[in-house]
Amino acid sequence: MSQQFKVEGMTCGHCAHAVTEEVGAIDGVTAVVVNLVPEGVSTVTVESDSDVSADAVRDALVEAGDYRLV
Repeated sequence: MSQQFKVEGMTCGHCAHAVTEEVGAIDGVTAVVVNLVPEGVSTVTVESDSDVSADAVRDALVEAGDYRLV
C-alpha cells in the first residue's frame, strides 16, 4: 500500500533523513521516499503492509523535528 503525506518545515537533506528514519520506524512501513522541497511543501511517500494513520505519521514528524502535516 502506498500513501502520500504533504509535510512543511523540511529544509535540507538532514531533515529528509530524519523524517525517513522516524516514519520508517512505524509498524508495517516498508519504505519511505521524501521528495524534498526546501522551505516549501515536501511529499513523503510511505509504502506499507497496511494503512498508516496520519496520527502515526504526525507523531513521527514530531520525533524527527519541527515538521508538520499539511
